[in-house]
Amino acid sequence: MPEEKKPEYEGALLTLEGEDGQEEIFEHLDTLEYEGALYFALMPVHDAAEDYLDADGELVFMKVYEEDGEEMLCGLEPGDEAFEEVRARFVERLSEEFEIIEDDEEL
Repeated sequence: MPEEKKPEYEGALLTLEGEDGQEEIFEHLDTLEYEGALYFALMPVHDAAEDYLDADGELVFMKVYEEDGEEMLCGLEPGDEAFEEVRARFVERLSEEFEIIEDDEEL
């Protein structure tokens, strides 16, 4: 997607429907371009403050693509071709604003 057409989502709340039909709300934290595709870093939004304490705070990475002229999102999972590189780039960028704890680090 050309630079001037990149959507401005930072801080926006996105409601996404999972494969099970359940809707979840995510806060958009960052967007990056990798190998010609756009990727989002999202954080789940919870209704109550105590839900944040129980949550693992895991980031969700999504690839942006177009289908029939509409912008769609597809989740990235470990094992996907671009996952590790996209994850590493987001962690580097977001660590300037957030404390990022890797899975293998102790709290």
